Amino acid sequence: MKRVLIVIGVLLVVAIGFIAYVALTTKSHSPEDNVNFADGELKVHVFYNRPSKKGRIIFAKDGLVPYGKVWRTGANEATVFETNKDLSFGGQTLAAGKYSLWTIPNETSWSIIFNNEIPSWGVGFDGQAQRNPANDVLKVESPVVLQEKEFEQFTINVEKAGEEMELLFIWDKTLVATPFSRK
Repeated sequence: MKRVLIVIGVLLVVAIGFIAYVALTTKSHSPEDNVNFADGELKVHVFYNRPSKKGRIIFAKDGLVPYGKVWRTGANEATVFETNKDLSFGGQTLAAGKYSLWTIPNETSWSIIFNNEIPSWGVGFDGQAQRNPANDVLKVESPVVLQEKEFEQFTINVEKAGEEMELLFIWDKTLVATPFSRK
């Protein structure tokens, strides 16, 4: 009985050590980041993980992020978008609240999708997005702008552009700016 308990204890320590190692190294390759934007009483917060290009082909039919497929818009976990005020994206209202943020990249435009369900991981063991389309609350198309400069690490930002604001997605040579305003 004593040997069984020792074996179980050793296996438990090894398993916990492995899980901790994977968690620490995964986050070091695609670190967490927070975007905090404020304009008067409006506060927007985005939580996401920032993968790096590392010489890979990012946006393409057979790229790391394939055209026409739902992407969790970052790495490691689902990307979360939160606003304390109602916003307008392309004439559609996004109510104040917390949403998972998904994208469907294509060559000339991206679909930006806000979903009211926030899965912890964002993808299943099969590598497919864990987004339930029935919970989509807003979907808007934004054009792709190709840049000369190559951006190594995926970046999300929120900037003010006149009276409107923009939700920006930048990676590789791709920039997508999604305008929005207060409702």
